[in-house]
Amino acid sequence: MSDNRSHIDEKYTWDLSTVYATDAAWEAEMEALTADIEDAKKYAGHLVESSKNLLEITEAELALSRRLEKAYVYASMKNDQDTTVAKYQEFQAKATALYAKYSEVFSFYEPEFMTLSKEDFAAFVVETPDLKKYAHFFEKIFRRQAHVLSQAEEELLAGAGEIFGAAGETFEILDNADIVFPLVTDEKGEEVQLSHGNFISFMESKNRDIRKSAYEAMYSTYNQYQHTYAKTLQTNVKVHNYNARVHKFASAREAALAANFIPESVYETLLETVNKHLPLLHRYVKLRQTILGLDDLKMYDIYTPLSKTDMSFTYEAALEKAEEVLTVFGKDYSERVHRAFTERWIDVHVNKGKRSGAYSGGSYDTNAFMLLNWQDTLDNLYTLVHETGHSLHSTFTRENQPYVYGDYSLFLAEIASTTNENIMTETLLKEVEDDKQRFAILNHYLDGFKGTVFRQTQFAEFEHLIHKADQDGVVLTSEYLNKLYADLNEKYYGLAKEDNPEIQFEWARIPHFYYNYYVYQYATGFAAASYLANKIVHGTQEDKDKYLDYLKAGNSDYSLNVIAKAGVDMTTSDYLDAAFEVFEERLTELEDLVAKGAHK
Repeated sequence: MSDNRSHIDEKYTWDLSTVYATDAAWEAEMEALTADIEDAKKYAGHLVESSKNLLEITEAELALSRRLEKAYVYASMKNDQDTTVAKYQEFQAKATALYAKYSEVFSFYEPEFMTLSKEDFAAFVVETPDLKKYAHFFEKIFRRQAHVLSQAEEELLAGAGEIFGAAGETFEILDNADIVFPLVTDEKGEEVQLSHGNFISFMESKNRDIRKSAYEAMYSTYNQYQHTYAKTLQTNVKVHNYNARVHKFASAREAALAANFIPESVYETLLETVNKHLPLLHRYVKLRQTILGLDDLKMYDIYTPLSKTDMSFTYEAALEKAEEVLTVFGKDYSERVHRAFTERWIDVHVNKGKRSGAYSGGSYDTNAFMLLNWQDTLDNLYTLVHETGHSLHSTFTRENQPYVYGDYSLFLAEIASTTNENIMTETLLKEVEDDKQRFAILNHYLDGFKGTVFRQTQFAEFEHLIHKADQDGVVLTSEYLNKLYADLNEKYYGLAKEDNPEIQFEWARIPHFYYNYYVYQYATGFAAASYLANKIVHGTQEDKDKYLDYLKAGNSDYSLNVIAKAGVDMTTSDYLDAAFEVFEERLTELEDLVAKGAHK
């Protein structure tokens, strides 16, 4: 069992006193914020009365948002470090409730702004030149004009936000709190309770019987509750389609992508290009079968590591390696990495009640903190450089942009983190001489590509098909969802659905299907990162400078324009084809190593 947090050396914990000195300081700020948000009600009805009002109210809204973001981040991070502490559960609940209140108070903003014609707005800018600072911010609102409803209608929709989110919340409660998975036998021959947390370690077991029994146990549970899961997912899809329809979008996908001003062609190009390259995934699956020495490969054999070499890194060794590899970006980047690694931006070790996984967080006025749950593995070295990529993106953006542009879209988020991972792979492959270690690194890369580009695109394809089906009046029964998912899975992995009956229920356990066209960005991000890493390692100083310009741009321009500045045109399939080229190259190298017996 992991230790209580009090046993962990302070240097391995993040320093949240840099956000608020004490909990009491946070509580005082929450009180002040609550009063200030209440006071902001006076702005409703006055936004476009004059250019002065437009500037004052816009700046008041942004200032409150900035303070609220900082307060929320403190509460959620305090809660994440030990989710069993009631005080911090309450902090997070209060911050979440205040966010909802803020949204409600400012729900007048867009509808009122929309009553302004472009001519009147131009006159306002002449009259009050300080509005120029917000030109791109206002331009984006004008672009949404056709999809914003009247103030009364927007207020009604904002007020129903909790109801619209209920399907996703029901899924979370059902999936995380109510569902109990069976007991299964672990590597030591002991009976343990199967859970979301340990399922993947069972799937990575070298013992096939253990993998098979855990896999069957997991999916027998989803089989049992498939109708309830189908109902929550169907309801969620209906919410997306309803919101899109009332906001005058042709589809939920168009509505979701419009939030980042991404044309649907980017999504379509991803699906087409990945489908075109599915034979590469089939080749990798075949190679996996050869390495594992199996007559018949099943879906529960897809995750077990192929390498017998465990490359191990202590946390200190990983910090050193990451710092060394990331010097490729130059002095400015390296200095900030060093600060992140030495100034307690990172919460490193597992402790009782700590949120699982890893993330990079923080707000405009804080350090770009990272949460890890450290293990001495190659995977964790990659997690460290991945989260550092996010944190450095946030840091450069916040240092170079005013608050209004001080964040970046999810569409761009995965690129900075995955570029770092790809650079780590390039470096390790250059340095390593031992065939077995080389095999381990190639396997790590190919599995990451499989899990991100192929798997997330499979999810994206499923997600789009179910939204379209609902829009066309098809009832999303569990029977319909099972068949659709089984067919897609067979197409992607080349493994017959009849031989893998359990996989038809996998859709039921994927939380991302509640995120509204979110997952495709993992795949586009990974492919763009692969393309960029190649440019950074093998290209010119100009390539590096352009990349740093992308990190500094934040939301100051449309996402596609920002990434174009770094040298990637995401409206074409070129960057995807280039990523598949790297995948094939490394797959061929792994096949050659297998022929030499490096996997034994």
